[in-house]
Amino acid sequence: MQTLHTIFIGLVSYLIGSVSFAIVVSKLFRLSDPRSYGSKNPGATNVLRSGNKLAALLTLFGDGAKGWFAVWLTLRVGVSHGAGDGAVALAAIAVFLGHLWPVFFRFVGGKGVATALGVLLALNVWLGLATLVTWVVIAYAFRYSSMAALVAAVFAPFYYGLLFGTDIKLLAVLAMSGLLIYRHRQNIANLMAGKESRLGRKKE
Repeated sequence: MQTLHTIFIGLVSYLIGSVSFAIVVSKLFRLSDPRSYGSKNPGATNVLRSGNKLAALLTLFGDGAKGWFAVWLTLRVGVSHGAGDGAVALAAIAVFLGHLWPVFFRFVGGKGVATALGVLLALNVWLGLATLVTWVVIAYAFRYSSMAALVAAVFAPFYYGLLFGTDIKLLAVLAMSGLLIYRHRQNIANLMAGKESRLGRKKE
């Protein structure tokens, strides 16, 4: 029975993650599909390139909130029904995978920065805040969202290990970090070539 609960938690978390707020918000604001301009990534940074800051803020909040909600729901409801740390770890990685490959949008999703932050905040507020501060410092210093995301992804597992040691949830954080870096592979190439777009740049 516990196995069925865990599988159900994973499925629900994946479906929650599959709601792409960049696409939903852009439609509500009658903006161009974020998959059609800039980095073609359905995320808050690319929506910001549309010039609509409110739409970008709502996208950021929505994508972060779904990551937080999936893990919070597992911690508050799933655990009371026998789900353990394994289920929490599964919820974390499943909601993240839903964002990367959403079933509702032909498996074309974003890079997962906001959703990963939401997951980290749900796992532990200090873990999320430490990772967020890392992102902010790098983004402010260099004006590259992708660079900030990559550095934060590298430090997130380190922060988790420092706070809680090694457990199955650390594996979920490591998996998210690895996938986030993989999803930024083109950004890494652009950074090395000096072609990466800076924060605040509007679409052409």
